[in-house]
Amino acid sequence: MSRILRTLIPLTAALAAVAAAWPGPAAEAPQKGTPMSYGEMRAFLAKHTDLVELTNPEGARVAVCPAWQGRVMTSTTGGTGGPSFGFVNEEFIRAGRPDPHFANYGGEERLWLSPEGGQFSLWFKPGVQQTLADWYTPPAFNEGAWKIVSGPDEPLAMATVMKLRNASATEFHFDVRREVRLLGVSDLCKLLGPGAAGAIGRNGVKFVAYETNNRLTNRGEPMTRPRGLVSIWILGMLNCGPQCVVVVPYKDGDAARLGPVVKSDYFGPVPPDRLKVLGGAGGPGAKPDDPSGVVLFRGDGNYRAKIGVSQRRARNVLGAIDFQLGVLTLVQFSMPDDPTREAYLNNAWGGPHAGPYTGDVVNSYNDGPPGPGKKGLGPFYEVESLSPARPLAGGESLVHCHRTIHIQADAATLDHLARQVLGIGLDEIRKQMPGK
Repeated sequence: MSRILRTLIPLTAALAAVAAAWPGPAAEAPQKGTPMSYGEMRAFLAKHTDLVELTNPEGARVAVCPAWQGRVMTSTTGGTGGPSFGFVNEEFIRAGRPDPHFANYGGEERLWLSPEGGQFSLWFKPGVQQTLADWYTPPAFNEGAWKIVSGPDEPLAMATVMKLRNASATEFHFDVRREVRLLGVSDLCKLLGPGAAGAIGRNGVKFVAYETNNRLTNRGEPMTRPRGLVSIWILGMLNCGPQCVVVVPYKDGDAARLGPVVKSDYFGPVPPDRLKVLGGAGGPGAKPDDPSGVVLFRGDGNYRAKIGVSQRRARNVLGAIDFQLGVLTLVQFSMPDDPTREAYLNNAWGGPHAGPYTGDVVNSYNDGPPGPGKKGLGPFYEVESLSPARPLAGGESLVHCHRTIHIQADAATLDHLARQVLGIGLDEIRKQMPGK
């Protein structure tokens, strides 16, 4: 197994540390119109906050920011000169001003808690209309640094305490622990199967893979369904592009039994050129009596829309292909063997919901202006996973693991991986969702 290094890059030593790691000056930004490399982005971040970097000799690098709520800010497959995959909100970071609505630093993997909407919402105060004007991210996970609680030779672990209140006036008190570690081919073999892992491990293929293990422990009163539960919600903000398509496998089958394939009305209807549902008879983990299809969703950052796949339809994997950059992203996460036996939260705004414990396991969000003349949050797209919600007694915990894999390779290898893991080839994706 490759040796994995963990390095603290303190704010006060940022320039010296970065200058030693990559050629050229530690500029605030590259030439206008040119995306930052990982090294340039790391230099920018290190001017504004402390970073912890996970690296291996093959060029995988992951930049973590404990001060910004334990976010994974960005990663790369190719060392300091490689591409930077995470969306980083340079404008917000430069401004240095807090935002009670949302501390939008960016970051390709962050931890929130759900539900977002409904009678048990964590974002809206009791009695308010659930619209964007009254939408506020709970301070418990919108501000404050997370403490590093692991030793220098241990996997990176961070911890914090969260106190918050939902729209039904129920109060919560949690201890939260978040671990981040790099993954190797042997890990991917267990997660994706030997066929996919073997392709990722071939010579000439560059990849970065990491997981976050997120634990929520109840330190307050016993949690009950009538007063509202919570779940762990992991969101990945990634750089969008005109030829970027999100791919979400789902369990195919009768709508009368399984419900709609995809929920797509979170922020109004999604135009048909931005969302397509394809049936199929194969896919990751599919059996003859349990076929898969795929949902295709445009990730160009130009149109505000959100989709979700429910506990009756979800599989524990999704991904995205950026044809312009030649990068395949795969996301795999922990999910119960039978999610229909669990409570998943309804995150839709409004309510009260008749079914607050029937909701999505997987979400994807594409950024864009929320209205005429208004500015979006990015641009970026998101790939997200959610844990079940459970009634935790005092001292009981909820755990959710989320894994992100970026792969750079020739088209044939990426096509093979897309078929193996997502159940669809790249030619079919391009045919169904031609780039702009």
